[in-house]
Amino acid sequence: MSSTPSGSSARRRFDVTIRGGGVVGQTLALLLARERLRVALVSPAPQPSGTDVRAYALNAASRALLQSVRAWPEAGTAAPAAERPAITPVSAMQVWGDDGGEVQFSSAGLGADALTWIVDVPALERRLADAVGFQSGIECLTEAPPAALTVVCEGKRSRTRDELGLEFDVRPYPHKALAARLTCAQAHGGVARQWFQNGEIMALLPLGGAQGNSVALVWSLPTQQADAWLAAPTEALAQAVQTRCASVLGDMQLESPAQAWPLELSRARRWIARMRPEMGGGGVALAGDAAHAMHPLAGQGLNVGLADVAELARVLHAREYWRELGDLKLLRRYERARQADVAAMGWLTDGLFGLFSHADSRIQALRNWGMKGFERSGVFKTWIARQASGISG
Repeated sequence: MSSTPSGSSARRRFDVTIRGGGVVGQTLALLLARERLRVALVSPAPQPSGTDVRAYALNAASRALLQSVRAWPEAGTAAPAAERPAITPVSAMQVWGDDGGEVQFSSAGLGADALTWIVDVPALERRLADAVGFQSGIECLTEAPPAALTVVCEGKRSRTRDELGLEFDVRPYPHKALAARLTCAQAHGGVARQWFQNGEIMALLPLGGAQGNSVALVWSLPTQQADAWLAAPTEALAQAVQTRCASVLGDMQLESPAQAWPLELSRARRWIARMRPEMGGGGVALAGDAAHAMHPLAGQGLNVGLADVAELARVLHAREYWRELGDLKLLRRYERARQADVAAMGWLTDGLFGLFSHADSRIQALRNWGMKGFERSGVFKTWIARQASGISG
């Protein structure tokens, strides 16, 4: 791998140009380079930033995909800032409603090693960067060269997608996601916990290994409240989280300032196109947040993006020998395969958000009745859990 800002590499035609060097873009680059394709990975120079408080919940399918390209952080890998394991398997999940509704899942009930894995974001990004660095078929550039196929992984505010006129429908939620990391008096036991209460959705994801006592907070709440908590003293925010979760893990303290971002349901109407001649020609496909975004309440955002690139790599691998990489008929196979799954997941998360953000007491009673019924549903509950965990069969 070489890093070249411009010049001969930028002008040479590649098999595939990937615009966006995040987790989704880098994973795709590794998958395609394994197919002996010449890949240009285009991303701007990294900008210095503060502590990253995010954590990814990755299912079995995402884990297997990252392992296949040797980018899964090892179980013993430590996150330098805290000297703790970067991977935490989730053995159980507990979900509470606001009027007695409760649902529980366990990996043992599915016959799996874990329901999901909580991954430290910086550790995963370092592992991906190392894997890309060892792959000679990938060139890292800051300017996009022409290619037979361009894959846009630039995120929700993709400039390339907008330049191509690919319409992106956005419906903002009246909520922001507030994220932080907290140290707790009690160990989390590898259990992920989530509360649907008073129109808010709060999740505590276990960090620091199975015996750790740190959690990642993801709290969906009205925008004004999120902004107020960002400006509040850290002690006040920690106390608010502790109160809302009924001190289930004892006393809590914030490890660093909280961060927040707007939430939305969005999806591109078309995922494929032809690149205009002045932009280099060839076919175009969208992937990851450039194609869709949804509420994080189900923890499926990155899993859906990684499923995009896994399917795109499969379609390209299975193409007829005479068909070009940018052939629109080929790319439509990818578009059809992913649009239905993404629409279904978007519909599910949007429906759950609408149901649990409603303040009407009658809706509250209905949703808690539904949670109790789902908990007793047996085979259906198991099927849903296997789908969310990315377990086949």
